[in-house]
Amino acid sequence: MALQAVLRSLVREGDLTIKLPGGSQVRLGDGSGPPLVARVTSAAWAARIAAKPGLGVGEAYMDGGLVLETGGIADFIDLIGANAKNKPPSRNGFRRWLRRTLREANDRVAARKNVAHHYDLSYDLYRRFLDEDMQYSCAYFARPDMTLEEAQLAKKRHIAAKLHLSPGQSVVEIGCGWGGLALGLVEEADVTVDAITLSIEQLKVAQARAEAKGVTDKARFSLTDYRDLKGTYDRVLSVAMFEAVGRPNYQEYFDGVARLMKDDGVGLVHAIGRPTPGVTNGWIDKYIFPGGYSPSLSEIFPAIERAGLIVTDIEILRLHYAETIRHWRDRFAAARADIAELYDERFCRMFEFYLGISEQSFRHRRQYIWQVQLAKRVDVLPITRDYISEAEAAFAKKGGQKSKPLEAPAKGH
Repeated sequence: MALQAVLRSLVREGDLTIKLPGGSQVRLGDGSGPPLVARVTSAAWAARIAAKPGLGVGEAYMDGGLVLETGGIADFIDLIGANAKNKPPSRNGFRRWLRRTLREANDRVAARKNVAHHYDLSYDLYRRFLDEDMQYSCAYFARPDMTLEEAQLAKKRHIAAKLHLSPGQSVVEIGCGWGGLALGLVEEADVTVDAITLSIEQLKVAQARAEAKGVTDKARFSLTDYRDLKGTYDRVLSVAMFEAVGRPNYQEYFDGVARLMKDDGVGLVHAIGRPTPGVTNGWIDKYIFPGGYSPSLSEIFPAIERAGLIVTDIEILRLHYAETIRHWRDRFAAARADIAELYDERFCRMFEFYLGISEQSFRHRRQYIWQVQLAKRVDVLPITRDYISEAEAAFAKKGGQKSKPLEAPAKGH
């Protein structure tokens, strides 16, 4: 049976039994770890999983074609993730790469549509599993015992420290989420931030938060494509947005960063990376982040160089995102009944699968976060990295160790 051959090539460690249609079953792995039992409910699902495992497994779990009888989906994903090194090379690699690259073209219409697909989901969904400040990006676990709230506050201060801010400076934030980072920069560094998003729902919340804090003159949010930004700024910032740019647009993006940056300015781009160029998982591309791609550093450096920018600092955050997503998964599980009422059971299974495979991509598939600091001049920043830790300590002393809770958006948001 085709499915058995695929499964044996993928699972060589652990203890997984798959019950197949017709009553047969296959035991996979070396017997180590807790035993898991899964059942494929029909021959049609078996064929779909065998033909396209990267897409079929997730679809089967979402739609009841794959049922966990012993263990849960998190255990199943952990086992598959731990076996990722056993995955055979994909066939038709060039054609897959070409097809996905074309999907990443992300013109203005496609970019807004792709953002809406994920980020215009209910605010009530995200507030149930994110931290109080609604940070939907990798936290920074300066200590392993940090809570999610503490680690997200540490992330914001780490980024602010790298920007080497001074009171009164101007900042443009490309992709602002629900506004927490922009508002934090305004409050802790006394700067002015022009922040953009393509998500209508995120914009409503960010604007409501700025109004509630009385800082609409210093934290300005708008529905704007990064390609349409005008003016120049002291600092250019982008966190967890670059993954939506798409490879065909890398040069335009970094040319834009250079255009927006003053001659003595500093930029920081924070994004998910991979060890070598590749393609986006088919299930993630279809159901979660259409048009998205997480690049290797080798794919972005040529565009940075051609834009006339200097790389002044690089930091790789390895397991920080795995720990962040672990917290999200725990919180999602605790609120699952409420989320099922907002959406339905199928949506919950889809989101559980998304969070599970995302965590494992950082634990086992060598994905990571890269933070690349940029400038036009070589002398605009101190020549050692001491200024980063010094600024973090100053932010902590000024603002305290606890993050402020998110104000509720205006009614109807």
